[in-house]
Amino acid sequence: MQTQEREGEERRLEIEALERREAALAQVIKFGDPVLKSKASPVSSFGPELRREVERMYAIMRDGLGVGLAATQLGVLRRLLVFQAGPDGAPSVLINPEVEWLSEESAVAEEGCLSLPRVSMDVERPLYARFSGRDVEGESIVIEAAGLEARVLQHEVDHLDGVLILDRTTREQRKAALRALREGGSYSPSSEEEIGEEGELREPRTDA
Repeated sequence: MQTQEREGEERRLEIEALERREAALAQVIKFGDPVLKSKASPVSSFGPELRREVERMYAIMRDGLGVGLAATQLGVLRRLLVFQAGPDGAPSVLINPEVEWLSEESAVAEEGCLSLPRVSMDVERPLYARFSGRDVEGESIVIEAAGLEARVLQHEVDHLDGVLILDRTTREQRKAALRALREGGSYSPSSEEEIGEEGELREPRTDA
């Protein structure tokens, strides 16, 4: 009886999580909306309204099971992003981000995007990066990022510049992903080729 009750409780929690994810993703702008190709403007006002917007973005990112979210993905053309690199990390915000430095060393990884449902593609990005910007209080901050965190931040800064992973992948994968988006299907390079080319450095898929 206890096992059945536990399984029932686990199932209930799974359903609630799926419902929260659907509600969160319903707020995210999807591919085809011109706002995703628009460049965001700097944030000039810091205060309670901005803090509420950041908390809203944290919630959508968490419930949507993403690792990053840019304000443009919610239809807000302001240079504001949130990220959480890893399930154990605390959510963080970067306002008016600037890319200060990118390493020459790079890696290829499969990236997904909350604005591009059911598709992912290989993207090559620098492994290490340094970003500057402001926190939610308007104080200057610098972030030295590596690996997943560096990738997520580059992905989100791209969003603020109107750049999508479609613009960063190979011509072949772009065509396949666009076809899937038009037809309401799905696409993943790993489903076509389980193992990368010899010598290719790959990382786990990320959704941002």
